Amino acid sequence: MSSLNEAFSVYSNSNGDPASNNPDSNPAMASPSQNSPLSNAGISSNQSNAAGKTNSVDAQGPVLTKPRLQELVREVDPTEQLDEEVEELLLQIADDFVEDTVKAACAFAKHRKVSKIEVRDVQLHLERKWNMWIPGFGTDELRPYKRATVTEAHKQRLALIRKTIKKY
Repeated sequence: MSSLNEAFSVYSNSNGDPASNNPDSNPAMASPSQNSPLSNAGISSNQSNAAGKTNSVDAQGPVLTKPRLQELVREVDPTEQLDEEVEELLLQIADDFVEDTVKAACAFAKHRKVSKIEVRDVQLHLERKWNMWIPGFGTDELRPYKRATVTEAHKQRLALIRKTIKKY
């Protein structure tokens, strides 16, 4: 969780100036393969407190690792094998998704003028950009299940299926 707050502090310290958002000048804003606060294992930042002691905060590591990706693929189809390039692409997409979500959540928190990211910041981004709603993460409102409208073509297909089933 501290890496999210570190990402927020880097984001909130930028003044919206394009030069301050340059990945070359700001290592925390670099691409996820170079330096992502959520995806680099073993990277630590040193923080000094008033007594002069240094606290080391380790980053969490990659969001999705190759072994975990292979495990997920085996859950879907035990005989499936991914190419190396496909694995790299999927890992990059996962890192980009997390980085994009964290940046947007930081922007929402900054807009609310608070220094901590809350669940609702992440939820708002996921709902707006990806049309994703994660159940179980405390919203006070009740969401009715939206049933998809049945088109006339779909009704005709169902009638045809029922008709062929009755013949046998």
